[in-house]
Amino acid sequence: MSFHSLKKAILISLCVAVWSNPTAKAQEKPYFVTYSHDLEEPGNLEIETKTALARPDGSTHYGATTLEFEYGAQAWWTAELYLDGQDTAQDSTLFTGFRLENRLRPLMRDHILNPVLYIEYENISGADKTLLEVVGHDGQGDLATPNAEARREHQHEVELKLILSSNVKDWNISENFIAEKNLGHEPWEFGYAVGAARPLSGAAGAHDCTFCARKLTAGVEAYGGLGDTDALTIRDTSHYIAPLLSWQLPKGLRLSLSPGFGLTSTSLSRVYRIGVAYEFDQIGNWFRPTQTGAQ
Repeated sequence: MSFHSLKKAILISLCVAVWSNPTAKAQEKPYFVTYSHDLEEPGNLEIETKTALARPDGSTHYGATTLEFEYGAQAWWTAELYLDGQDTAQDSTLFTGFRLENRLRPLMRDHILNPVLYIEYENISGADKTLLEVVGHDGQGDLATPNAEARREHQHEVELKLILSSNVKDWNISENFIAEKNLGHEPWEFGYAVGAARPLSGAAGAHDCTFCARKLTAGVEAYGGLGDTDALTIRDTSHYIAPLLSWQLPKGLRLSLSPGFGLTSTSLSRVYRIGVAYEFDQIGNWFRPTQTGAQ
């Protein structure tokens, strides 16, 4: 099965689940690159697709999608599996690898500043174009390499993040500090992501609604590379700023949009992101035998 067929099958399954399960509710997560201190509810599974659309200078348009399975293992621990793929115009469609992520929250009570520890293992090829983070000297030139050549580069990497996040009235403000290393002999690469977002209306209404301000969350995030251990610098690095809009639809479905704009010559001039998410409540209960009354 091709990546395009797999993605289509998953989206169809999501649509069926949404309309057959009216009690499911999705968590509010407006960011595409930045992480806040919110973790998945224990026992819940969220499935989300994040798609990036862009065109590097001198190359053709591409669409890269990551399919995410996020599970609340404990109140303090969220585990996640990513499956990545991309399609490049006048080139090919291919699966580019997987990622295994863990987020650990050491302090469960809310504080002024809430830390989360993040560790991820990546097994991807050089053809990956999802732009889930920008580190080191990543640039648009890396995204213009033909797929046949880029897929021969295998990247086994570990990524660490320190996530700091605060809720101030209706605002969430989050800062991420990123360190990534190829498990070969490459240097550590560094990057950042910061975001701020809030619902357009904080007032709760007496009745549920679809087209109302409290169902919309708006914000902005910025992210980019900070060089590596050989050259800790912002020279020859990529940086982006991206407004965000998230719409909470009925039955737990959430749509997110974000047009991003490159700020340096090494950045993509524009990158458009689309997200679709749906949360399944307490999936462990699906596999437990139903209790019958006494005969």
